[in-house]
Amino acid sequence: MSFRPISWAVVAAGLIGLAAFPLSAAQADVPKVVTSIKPIDSLVAGVMGDLGTPRLLVQGGASPHSYALKPSDAQALDNADIVFRVSENLETFLNHPLETLSGKAKVVDLAEAEGVQTLAFRKGAIWEEDEHHHHDDGDDHAEKAGGEAEHDHHDHSGMDPHVWLDPANARAMVNEIAKVLKTTDPEHADIYSANAAQLNGRLMRLQEKIADELAPVQGRPFIVFHDGYHYFEHRFGVEAAGAVAVDPERQPGAARVREIRDRITKSGAICIFTEPQFRPQLVTTLIDGTSARAGVLDPLGADVKPGPGAYETMMGNLAANLHDCLAGS
Repeated sequence: MSFRPISWAVVAAGLIGLAAFPLSAAQADVPKVVTSIKPIDSLVAGVMGDLGTPRLLVQGGASPHSYALKPSDAQALDNADIVFRVSENLETFLNHPLETLSGKAKVVDLAEAEGVQTLAFRKGAIWEEDEHHHHDDGDDHAEKAGGEAEHDHHDHSGMDPHVWLDPANARAMVNEIAKVLKTTDPEHADIYSANAAQLNGRLMRLQEKIADELAPVQGRPFIVFHDGYHYFEHRFGVEAAGAVAVDPERQPGAARVREIRDRITKSGAICIFTEPQFRPQLVTTLIDGTSARAGVLDPLGADVKPGPGAYETMMGNLAANLHDCLAGS
């Protein structure tokens, strides 16, 4: 058997080719990024593209209102270059760790991004539970979703932090994400810009699709589990008649349940929506003896696979579930 001599010119050309192969981008020193909740993670993942994958903290059906950091989460935060979250008023579990961890991470509150339009929490008896509604009978003592008594109230004053449920706000957040990534990693600025432009194009088409889908059910009354959908309602011209609970971690007392049942009757609410993160039995109790139907709205995408397309899937599911219940399908 004879062997052909190896041409060093061929070897050199091959090495040059390997150096130019896209693998070099994947191996480059891109920022270590941590994200708080799945919708934000999806937007960040869409901007990063093939350059890297952000580390998502709140996964599955967990709630950002009550999430407890795992040791691996703390390690990820400590090693992070950038942490993207909505605001200190939503992911409150992050406030203390970000103050005490020794990491160098830049913390980005996307609710404060340029172009994000914010709304205040709604007020009134159907939106804000009055402390004076708690009477002396034991049934009226509000309880946490897990059943134990709870005295720490979720802050429902000031700005509503559920800003991601408006696709126009999501586009503004994408622009901020790209800006931060380009500043941190200027070597890949063109890639971040291109990915952000493509993602924002899809988000605009998503907004148009949802608007068309929900147009036939505008004006039909419904009640949500908690006041977390104001941005979605405002953008698409649908409006809830009230909320079951003010704090999603607290079960309403008997007086509040009677108030909501009365609201269901007076408003002619077609649907009462629960959420995957919380117990559905309460909604079953509320609609008993009424013509209202039970539905599910998921503002976090509990069952959606994390990644670049998760935001679009979550918003599409939200619109479809709202439409189907209100339309009676």
